[in-house]
Amino acid sequence: MPASGWGQLFTHMIIVQKYGGTSVADLDRIRNVASRIKATRDAGNKVVVVVSARAGVTNRLLADAKTLDPHPDSRELDMLASVGEQETIALTAIALHSLGVPAVSRTGAQVGIHTDSEFTKARIVDITGGDLNKQLDEGKVVIVAGFQGVTEDGHVTTLGRGGSDLSAIAIAKAVNADLCQIYTDVDGVYTADPRQVPGARKLNEISYDEMLELASLGSKVMQARSVEFAKKHGVVFEVRNSMNNNPGTIVKEEVASMEDVVVRGVAADKNQTKVVILGLHDQPGTAARLFTALAKANVNVDMIVQNVGRDGVANVTFTVPSDDAYKAEKAVEKISAELGPRVKFMTDRVAKVSVVGIGMRSHSGVAADLFTAFAEAGINIQLISTSEIKISVAVEVDKADDAVRVAHAAFAL
Repeated sequence: MPASGWGQLFTHMIIVQKYGGTSVADLDRIRNVASRIKATRDAGNKVVVVVSARAGVTNRLLADAKTLDPHPDSRELDMLASVGEQETIALTAIALHSLGVPAVSRTGAQVGIHTDSEFTKARIVDITGGDLNKQLDEGKVVIVAGFQGVTEDGHVTTLGRGGSDLSAIAIAKAVNADLCQIYTDVDGVYTADPRQVPGARKLNEISYDEMLELASLGSKVMQARSVEFAKKHGVVFEVRNSMNNNPGTIVKEEVASMEDVVVRGVAADKNQTKVVILGLHDQPGTAARLFTALAKANVNVDMIVQNVGRDGVANVTFTVPSDDAYKAEKAVEKISAELGPRVKFMTDRVAKVSVVGIGMRSHSGVAADLFTAFAEAGINIQLISTSEIKISVAVEVDKADDAVRVAHAAFAL
């Protein structure tokens, strides 16, 4: 069985493989994963495997918590959410034992994934590897719980949705892996979500920057922070399907030929909330106080528009992930007296649709082509933000899928 999409059977390497929740959704799939791991080890490789919770488990646990309390304590949420991965590591190790493969399970804390104290979306500050190298030298496969770490004080933390990707990339760096494979339920990174755009194409390779933008803008293939970590530490990785042996998509540093493609892909994020704050003081320092308060509350703000002030007051519009909308409202409430005498906080769900490509740096007219295509399709743009390699717009949620298809067609992806 091939161990990589590079078209050959790799041997005598240190390989990190990550399997997502759908890949280990039930016992049959866990057996399938165990067989793939065995084949990789039988080829003479040392193997570390990072696994997610089984599909649906984390959502069920969090739903139980929110049934008890709509806004549960974040520390306890992390303690609860970490349970799913610990179930999977034990089951995967047991499945490997049944195949005659020596394997041992390890939690995030046991492999030395140390994080800050930002519960539910902690950042890795250090990774020691624990006894990973010792176990590998003894011929064992090590199964590591993804998505979790531990603070300096011993509190369990989680790394945010999709955090098992980050665990795998970090472990690949820690053990100086020769190869890092991110197994999921799709064949790689596509020009758009194939469920939204049937004609979407799989990309053979993509740059870190393009993958980072797509991941942060709604593509669910990879967690954005894991791509950021890979870019920072130069970890080349492959996204591929755990249910077949097809080559995947290689994510790596950009090369000159990548600039020939103006737009690499389209992504949509329907989990966005547009926030409108009315009645702000139209004077220096008001915006600074507002966004400082939001930053202290760990609210991620994206698109920002401020209108021209009239009669001493101004309005500000911005977007936040929908999960952060409640925190944003509470942060504004705390300083409302400093912002204006009659500040009003309003929200509305929106979708963010984005086109991404490093070729935008050297090609003009991308925005004009995108906005023209949306206008002809009757899609209204509420907000716009841009960078060197992406253009994002906020649209009505029920127009998101249409917007993705229109953008995909406009750039002949």
